[in-house]
Parts: sequence; C-alpha cells; structure tokens
Amino acid sequence: MTSVEDWWASGQRVDVELDGARRAVFLRRTGSGPTVTLLHGFPSSSHDWAKVAPALAGRHALLMPDFLGFGASEKPTNHDYSLHEQADLVEAVWEMEGVTATAIVAHDYAVSVTQELLARRAEGTLAVDLVAIHLLNGGLYPDVHRPQPVQEALLDPEQGPQLSAALTEEALLAALRPTFAEGYDAAADSAAIWRALSRDGGHRILHLLIRYMKDRREHETRWIGALEATDVRLAFVWGMLDPVSGAHMAERIRERLPRAPFVALDDVGHWPPLEAPALVAEALLSA
Repeated sequence: MTSVEDWWASGQRVDVELDGARRAVFLRRTGSGPTVTLLHGFPSSSHDWAKVAPALAGRHALLMPDFLGFGASEKPTNHDYSLHEQADLVEAVWEMEGVTATAIVAHDYAVSVTQELLARRAEGTLAVDLVAIHLLNGGLYPDVHRPQPVQEALLDPEQGPQLSAALTEEALLAALRPTFAEGYDAAADSAAIWRALSRDGGHRILHLLIRYMKDRREHETRWIGALEATDVRLAFVWGMLDPVSGAHMAERIRERLPRAPFVALDDVGHWPPLEAPALVAEALLSA
C-alpha cells in the first residue's frame, strides 16, 4: 500500500473558503473517466482509499479530499467543527475542480456528510448532479449506532479534552483494534491512521472532531428523510463484523431500503477499504 507520506506527496493542499475563512484542504486526484468522490471516515483520512483507488482509477477520475481537521488538511483549534461544514468543503472542492456530476463513495463519518448533500439536493440547492451513492459502514441511523467507549469519552465535556491531550499512538491503536475483524493484522493500517491523525497535532482536537455524533442526533430527521426519499441510486458495501455499525446497522438498512443493492462482507469489520480493498473495488465497479 502507498505510504501516508507518499500519498501526501502525490496530492496537494488547495485553498477553499469555508464560512468566510480560507482553509487549506488536502486533495488527491487520480485516474480518468466519470468522476467519483471518495470520502473518508473518523479519525482517519483520504489515505484509507489508497488500497482501493488503483482498481478504480482505470475507469474513473477520483477526487479524495481530507476533511477539515483530518489528515493533511488544515486543523484549526478552538473551531466549531460540523458535518454541515464538511459538506460545504466537498461542494467547494467540486466547484474548484469544475465537477458537474459525480458518484460518491462514503465511509463512516462521511455517510452523514453525504446525507447532508442529499438533503441539499432535495432542496434544490446542490449544484452538482449526484449520479450514484455508495455507502460503507456508517451511522446512518443514530439510534442503532454503537459508538466505542473512547468515542463516548471524547464526547464528554470534561473527559474529552483530557483524553485528547493525553492520547498516544499506543492508546489509539488499542482503541482501533476491536473495530477490525478478529484475525486481521491491523498494525500497518492503524499506524497509518495515527500518522495522518497526529500530523500538525490533530490528535489534540479529537474532542472537537467527535462532535459529529451530536450533529447526527440533532439532524437525524433531516438526514434519514433525505436518505430514504432520494431518487439517487444507492448501494451499500458493508463489513458485517463491525461492532460500531455492522450487522445491526445492516438489518435496519435492509428493512428501510430493501431495494438498494447490499453487498455483505461477512468476514470484515469496520474498515472495508482497508480490510478487503479488492472486494470493495469489485462491488463498486459492478454496482
């Protein structure tokens, strides 16, 4: 797999305007053909797609940004991070790149960003045509989502800042371990997540980034409504052993969206792009 450092070297930081401020956002581009925008999860970065991108790039132009506060993008402190702002970031990248139509592939955190983009499309305010949506292991239904203890602790007003201040690579790797399928060697992937997270001190703002879980609860009606009412083609690729959003979330999705294609990865945990990139690429290309 391409190292995080090589991934950064092959992309660039671009300036976008978010809420009246210029922000530096990392963007990796590769491939040619119809555009696909790949959006990453928490607490990682666009590097999550490094194992999947080569299989897609022969048929698609890929756009892979790091969200604000993640990876090689700017990481402002004392900032009110929100999923709405991350949706603004995606729209700003599309405008800058001249994108008029794109498919979206979204994992984890990014499924909620995608739901907000679907809501904007339903309102008629989205300038880009969404041709297809592929969703992987995310908290689409907050009442079914099962956050890890460390996520709950980060969300606590007192514990969160203390946990961010004290976080080490060893502690992060220990927290990530249960989210991968048992038997999968996650050492290299977890180390890459740490390098992306800790760049520019990003691990010190985790208690700010985790607020997305509050966003999900606050905007649950809007986002579930947008997902279930959309006429955009939806498809799901799901790691069923994920303790956070695995088989229990899959059951709800199949109940509420029974016509959407659903690829169940029975031996995969929370991280399909890392644990089973060939299966993910196959599912995306055949959807």
